[in-house]
Amino acid sequence: MIDFETARINMVDGQIRTTDVTSHSLLSAFMTVPREAFVPERMAALAYIDSDIEVAPGRFAMEPSPLAKLLQLAEIGSGDVVLDIGAGSGYAAAIISRLASSVVALEEDDALVASSTAVLAEKGFDNVAVVKGSLEKGYPSEAPYDVIFLNGAVEVIPDALFDQLRDGGRLVAVVGYGNASAAVIYVREGASVSKRFAFNTSVKPLPGFRRVAEFVF
Repeated sequence: MIDFETARINMVDGQIRTTDVTSHSLLSAFMTVPREAFVPERMAALAYIDSDIEVAPGRFAMEPSPLAKLLQLAEIGSGDVVLDIGAGSGYAAAIISRLASSVVALEEDDALVASSTAVLAEKGFDNVAVVKGSLEKGYPSEAPYDVIFLNGAVEVIPDALFDQLRDGGRLVAVVGYGNASAAVIYVREGASVSKRFAFNTSVKPLPGFRRVAEFVF
């Protein structure tokens, strides 16, 4: 029988604290959210390894250490409304829900919408609303958002997402694929958006978000 509570403590101490994550509220969230509930049952024994876990074909629950660093970068506050794009199994949304006022968890895969809705409700994450829609279009009906989090690597970020940020709002994403990728934070300031490189990291990609091929004559 696996002691998931001890495994969770070891994950926080050995994988997250050691990567310069110092936010007490964020560490507490990782300590209390049961990752084993957000992975396929056959993968539960591996829930706390420092690795991505496939939750649907081509879709992954992000490795804990980069997830924690990205969420710390977003500086989510208790009054914030957050859009989690590519919610997958709902694990990141559950973590965010412990930091924010409310979370809109956007997912386009029907099976993931159903499974994440069920587990979030079962575990009492009642300030998360799972919604279905195109990841690249965001979820404008609940905008503006204080924070938009892209739950996977992307090549480009559509303007439609920046349009859904509140003035002063932050968008955090991993831009690029593989070894060429980096965590970037964007901040909306009036009509403009500033961009800042944060750190190098590599995470699994989200579907879509590809640069349009340019034809050369």
